[in-house]
Amino acid sequence: MGKSFKIITLGCKVNQYESAHLEERLGSAGWTRAAERSDITIVNTCIVTRRAASQSRQAIRKAIRENPEGFTAAVGCYGQVFPGELERIEGLDLVGGNAGKGGLPENLMKDVAGNRPRVITRPFSETEPFPFLPIKKFPGRTRAFVKIQDGCQAFCSYCIVPFARGPSRSLEPHRVLTMLRELAGEGFKEAVLTGIHLGKYGADLRPPVSLTGLLKMIGREGLPVRFRLSSLEPNEIGPDLISMMASQDWLCRHFHIPLQSGDDEILKRMNRYYRARDFAELIEQIHGSIPHVAIGVDIMAGFPGEGQRAFENTFALIEGLPVSYLHVFPYSPRKGTAAASFPDRIDERIIKERTSALRALGAQKRQAFYKTCLGEDFRVLTEGWESEDRQRIKGLSDNYLPVSFPSSKHLQNCMVSVHMERVEEEGLVGKVFPAS
Repeated sequence: MGKSFKIITLGCKVNQYESAHLEERLGSAGWTRAAERSDITIVNTCIVTRRAASQSRQAIRKAIRENPEGFTAAVGCYGQVFPGELERIEGLDLVGGNAGKGGLPENLMKDVAGNRPRVITRPFSETEPFPFLPIKKFPGRTRAFVKIQDGCQAFCSYCIVPFARGPSRSLEPHRVLTMLRELAGEGFKEAVLTGIHLGKYGADLRPPVSLTGLLKMIGREGLPVRFRLSSLEPNEIGPDLISMMASQDWLCRHFHIPLQSGDDEILKRMNRYYRARDFAELIEQIHGSIPHVAIGVDIMAGFPGEGQRAFENTFALIEGLPVSYLHVFPYSPRKGTAAASFPDRIDERIIKERTSALRALGAQKRQAFYKTCLGEDFRVLTEGWESEDRQRIKGLSDNYLPVSFPSSKHLQNCMVSVHMERVEEEGLVGKVFPAS
């Protein structure tokens, strides 16, 4: 067809995976990826926070402004939940949601003209199938993301995601394994298993399959790939998974766990199904079972009703636990969620103060974790030059350490052993053995 395209992706690993699928489908149809101006620009949107929604709108308007003669499509979570907001953006040609996203490439290819904007979104059904979007490549990345689960039915009171992603559903194990074999054949040495509610993987399948059960199947494949898990809920990490991570070197020593609050009353208002004590016991169990494990934690500051005591409970809980890093988010009311109507909002100035305090604590935790890894050896997947002038290569260890080391040659997508020698603000610096 001779058309060119550009994809702009905001948000989570699932969005990045879906953009990779879209790029592969368009490329196989003869379209070419453009660095600058293109016939069509696709913005894969995010609305998990007000800031994410604002960034999505900005990206759409920028795409229209920079290429007014081109075709601009806004797809994904924003279009699924609030298509009317996007329809009002002047110059936008197409609005697409997540339901039926697998048909998006055909819609783009057959209709880049006509009514503006064209809206192709629909509600999710109760029996919505898993949107199988296979990929064999992941352009520009040394790590491949693999979506094995979609949707969420937890309905945390602050979260818009269930409305944007629909009911929980899973990719059948044989399709997961087929895709992983293909990615291994393409030379990928790390794959990140991802989903919207990953811990619910397989509950909808018949017969049901657990995430741990799937991992056992993956382990039996003996692929030359290490596997990393994306975010898992605290009450969905059991002893079997911890034991597997402790004993299997193909499974990265890395958990990312959303806590959100360390105060039991706030957790209850959030509709979270655990308590601060449960979370603390889990972190201690993980830390005591898996040497040098990375434990990342999501924290929300300023949820409605979060008084000073509740904030202090959260701060103290994190301060006393061996976590490795924090992702801190200011509470963001999302229209349509239960918390959006809660009356006891926290002043924006206080939210900013609490967010800053938690981020400072996160920086301390990160540096402390880095220091525990000094003098140790780790397998690092290289990502290319950190600085070609300084002859330093960057990479990532299995336990999520950003690592750099001297090298006389460019190394990308190579697995090397690195001895950690010193800590810098952004990671660790080491030495490869044998020398590269």
